[in-house]
Amino acid sequence: MQLLWKGGQASANESLLPMSSLPTIADHSSDSPTTDRSPSRPRHARTSSAHAKGVADQFSYMTPSEAAAELRTSLTLGLSPTDALTRLGECGPNEIPHEPPEPLWLRFVKQFQEPLIMLLLVSAGASLLLGNMDDAVSITVAVTIVVTVGFVQEYRSERSIEALNHLVPNHAHLVGGSGAKTPVDEALDAASSKVMAGQLVPGDLVLFTTGDRIPADIRVTKASDLSIDASNLTGETEPVRITTESLAPGDGNEPDRGGGDSHNVAYMGTLVKSGHGQGIVFATGGSTHFGTIATSVSGTESPRSPLQLSMDELGSQLSKASFAFIGLISVVGWLQGKKLLEVFTISISLAVAAIPEGLPIIVTVTLALGVHRMARHNAIVRRMPKVETLGSVNVVCTDKTGTLTTNHMATTEMWYFGAGGVVDIASDTETMEAKLSQASMRILRIGNIANNARLTPPYSRWIGQPTDVAMLDLVDRFNEHDVRESIGPRISETPFSSERKWMGVTIGSDPRGDKEYAYMKGSIEKVLAACDTYLEKDGREVVLDSSRREEALGAAETMAAKGLRVLAFASGPVSRSAKGRAASGGPRGSTPGPEHGASSPRRTPDDAYSDLTFAGLVGMSDPPRPGVARSLRRLMRGGVKVIMITGDAETTALAIGRQLGMSIAAPSAHSSSQTTVKPVLRGDEVDQMSEEGLAQALQHTTIFARTTPDHKLKIIRALQSRGDIVAMTGDGVNDAPALKKADIGISMGRHGTDVAKEASDMILTDDDFSTILRAIEEGKGIFNNIQNFLTFQLSTSAASLSLVFLCTCFGFKTPLNAMQILWINIIMDGPPAQSLGVERVDPDVMNRPPRRRNDAVLTKAVLMRVLTSASIIMVGTMLVYSHEMLADGQVTRRDTTMTFTCFVFFDMFNALACRSESKSIFRGEVGLFANNLFNWAVSLSVVCQLLVIYLPWLQEVFQTEAIGFGDLLRLVVLCSTVFWADELRKYLRYGTRRLGSGYSQAV
Repeated sequence: MQLLWKGGQASANESLLPMSSLPTIADHSSDSPTTDRSPSRPRHARTSSAHAKGVADQFSYMTPSEAAAELRTSLTLGLSPTDALTRLGECGPNEIPHEPPEPLWLRFVKQFQEPLIMLLLVSAGASLLLGNMDDAVSITVAVTIVVTVGFVQEYRSERSIEALNHLVPNHAHLVGGSGAKTPVDEALDAASSKVMAGQLVPGDLVLFTTGDRIPADIRVTKASDLSIDASNLTGETEPVRITTESLAPGDGNEPDRGGGDSHNVAYMGTLVKSGHGQGIVFATGGSTHFGTIATSVSGTESPRSPLQLSMDELGSQLSKASFAFIGLISVVGWLQGKKLLEVFTISISLAVAAIPEGLPIIVTVTLALGVHRMARHNAIVRRMPKVETLGSVNVVCTDKTGTLTTNHMATTEMWYFGAGGVVDIASDTETMEAKLSQASMRILRIGNIANNARLTPPYSRWIGQPTDVAMLDLVDRFNEHDVRESIGPRISETPFSSERKWMGVTIGSDPRGDKEYAYMKGSIEKVLAACDTYLEKDGREVVLDSSRREEALGAAETMAAKGLRVLAFASGPVSRSAKGRAASGGPRGSTPGPEHGASSPRRTPDDAYSDLTFAGLVGMSDPPRPGVARSLRRLMRGGVKVIMITGDAETTALAIGRQLGMSIAAPSAHSSSQTTVKPVLRGDEVDQMSEEGLAQALQHTTIFARTTPDHKLKIIRALQSRGDIVAMTGDGVNDAPALKKADIGISMGRHGTDVAKEASDMILTDDDFSTILRAIEEGKGIFNNIQNFLTFQLSTSAASLSLVFLCTCFGFKTPLNAMQILWINIIMDGPPAQSLGVERVDPDVMNRPPRRRNDAVLTKAVLMRVLTSASIIMVGTMLVYSHEMLADGQVTRRDTTMTFTCFVFFDMFNALACRSESKSIFRGEVGLFANNLFNWAVSLSVVCQLLVIYLPWLQEVFQTEAIGFGDLLRLVVLCSTVFWADELRKYLRYGTRRLGSGYSQAV
């Protein structure tokens, strides 16, 4: 078999790795793997998909111990940092190989293959043959400058897009030799040894849990209720059950089969659907099964966004119109008896200048730079076309916990039967000690045992889920001890999920596990359903009747009305019938020991959690994030409806919504022919509604409580059926369908799973709702900027065409020669135009409504601006040309220099006017020097224009001559009229506008 990175052959008795080059585990370091790995690494050799699958098959036939021996690693310690660095140097990074980029010199040369450029070169050659050396050199120099500018633009565009791929780094969790006893402890330990996935090497021991993306090809050595979504490799939508048992060749249980067959290999790129596991990396990068497939399609071109396609179409239409117009100019010039070569050269130069071939490139650069600006504001856009959609979003559906709120829980209230009401536990330690009772002690004990948070030795603080941390903080405040290490072994755990809405553990009362006790916490409805008795204040257990259930529900309602998250607690012995059901069959998960793939019994979640004793309630505060209320108001003022979707109780959600100032409908009942208006809808009510009924309810309802991810999907469908453009937040595995369905799927960067991130279009690295506002603002601002530089480019193009056309029709000599026209093209497509694409977002952009999805970029308002500016530029330039020409009765270099400079100065003032469609620079609404790139671009253009006028050798190239300082001043005054005319337009619109400052009628 061919080695994965050495290219040699191995016999059946030889190892899959070159053992002579790999260290042994005799001198294993006990340190955890670190992130400090050498960046100097070779690249992977390319392997075939069949070969990669063959290697995976071989490891699937081995036991975990045999796989560890084959890879010279440890099942408990993994690789030491030294071993990992050595292998990283030998194996290369865990990255998919890419084809080497085309050399820059070759890409530059290819710029000369453009048809119009080739025609200009033909024109230069013809001039040379006819003895017009000056024209030939001038055209060649001008063409070289145009090609260089185009090459730089294209290169910058590609680099901007390439940089987007590095905005979302992938990580992996390495397992070190910490001596952790439980899978949960291992998961928490692994958080301190998180490394970039690209640094993994064969032999690394990797931990993965629900929602993670598998970072390499891994032989699974531990698995607990582990299932993996391999649909991106197999096409099968059914998650694959993962166990640790080795397979036998020919047993029909091949590792690459879909469906529910058992597997023991997790492939790179697949997603953990449930459970958690651990395994040894045996293939990385291009040697993985995913890598071989990705390499085969590496040349596939990324699809263009709708805006880019519309710009392509617009450019094509403008090109056709320009060609027709230029053809007319050529015919008129030829009929007037002008030289054919002169007509040909001018026509081709006009085509180069008038056709906005740089428009798609500038759009791409603008979108890419917008994505980078969003990343600096903690919003990472994974798919560039979605930037366009952000400006059209009119509904934002958001989670409550961690997005609208801080997700920092603090226990403030407690309730139990006999307490005489809700007990305040937000006071000092002495007061809390006096309040301790048998019932409150039971609540503390359950909250302590059914808990996966732990203390971090370096920082001496609890880490884990916020509710778990809050309960352990409460235990500390009551001066109680963490009893998890002193009780019996944890037999099983039922993790919390958004569908289940509770979690629980079963604990053995002795090492043999003959007796088990269940500890449960979760929503009060779920916990009460599992209880048949309750605990009195003095510790007596009493039958839980309907009146007592209503009393508990009422107490929970009181807490929730204050915006608290309410957790209920219960415990009790596991019934014999439940233990009997678990022992008599049912599904089994695999929880192997360190060196073996043994599996342990697994009962269904509800088996152990019945006939329990209800202990009481704890209320936790999760205050709104600072600034969220202001962001909500700005979104609603901008026509964006905000909908809260939470798993919390209806009263809690309503209280938080009011604290945030959300638009909450007043409840009202209607006749059967009308919709009943409810401020809050529960998940069970959503289940009973049709999509049409839900769509009607969404006209008023803005809060949904006790929901699951399935409800999110139904809500999105109902909103989209009304024509809404929906942004949806989510962080869990089961949120993925809703994130994919939404027009903009938004995942959480800190607490979101890899599955959610994979399905999303945008990632909030700070999990903050206010970041969504900034992203929508940026999306709207980008569209405005695109309209602004489109106005600038089209007005320049229209002015140059109309100027030459009028002069040709009147029989005048062409006012601009080919080199001057090409120079204008450089300004039109060069730095000034690009700098308009990075103009700062207007602070008042949220005062205008969302843009409709099908709104055109080239609107009537934009066309009016284009025609107005082009007319002023053309008339002003024509006045200068005719004045200079009539002064001496002939066309001299001074005449063309004055005309040329006039047109360029008009262009600069036009660019200044195009910085904003509605905000005035004169009134200070747009800072004159706020856009540094624009300032540098215009300054550079003006300096270059002066060099063209006054530098002798450039005078020969562009056929110009020096003009006086007074001439320059007169031109500046005249050319500024295009700026003042636009300022007048803005003033008139500002005085009559009623939709608030910043509203743009161009969209």
